[in-house]
Amino acid sequence: MMSIKKLSVLFLLFAFCTISAQQYKNPEYIKVTNERAAKIVAKLELANPAKEKAVTDVIAQQFRDLSKIQDERDAEIKKVKEDSSLSKEKQNEKIDKQKEDATKSIDKLHASYLKKLGKHLNEDKITGVKDGMTYGVLPITVTAYNDMIPTLTKEEKEFIYNALVEAREHAMDGGSSDEKHAWFGKYKGRINNYLSKRGYDLNKEREGWNKRIEERKKAEAAK
Repeated sequence: MMSIKKLSVLFLLFAFCTISAQQYKNPEYIKVTNERAAKIVAKLELANPAKEKAVTDVIAQQFRDLSKIQDERDAEIKKVKEDSSLSKEKQNEKIDKQKEDATKSIDKLHASYLKKLGKHLNEDKITGVKDGMTYGVLPITVTAYNDMIPTLTKEEKEFIYNALVEAREHAMDGGSSDEKHAWFGKYKGRINNYLSKRGYDLNKEREGWNKRIEERKKAEAAK
């Protein structure tokens, strides 16, 4: 028969998993997702209250659906890590499986989400939603690369832009600000490697860029 101590541990584990997995149902969390979605939609300037409401609902629901998948994944991984009966190898195997299953679910959700947005928005507005969900990192980063290296060719600019578009698709599904920025960081690494292979000395380019920025600030202050 199972001991009281063991039963208590199992109860606590179950309770933790239930709370974590149900954040998406928490009224406070729902309020936060609605507010975040409304801020994104406000920047789209749709000038159509009914459409604004519909798009806000789609975006807010996406935040909650992502949270559900990620919270359930994290709760299952925590359970595996706490299961001392499993070998390290078996734990890693089960954790990898949880991550793989969650990624498949998120990929499916991502495609479905874009389809729902497409019922209300054109491609430009959907791009606005993507930028809103990722803090506008893509346009900021594109501008920064172009300003840092004025001699970039059309081909190089396209490589940078396309890499960041790919990063944004992943970042949209990130469960936290850190996770979203990590995706862009990963792709910026690829861009920097690409530029280095093309003969750019990025340290020198960055140094020259910082100098130009300082000169612009001084010129602005002197006006």
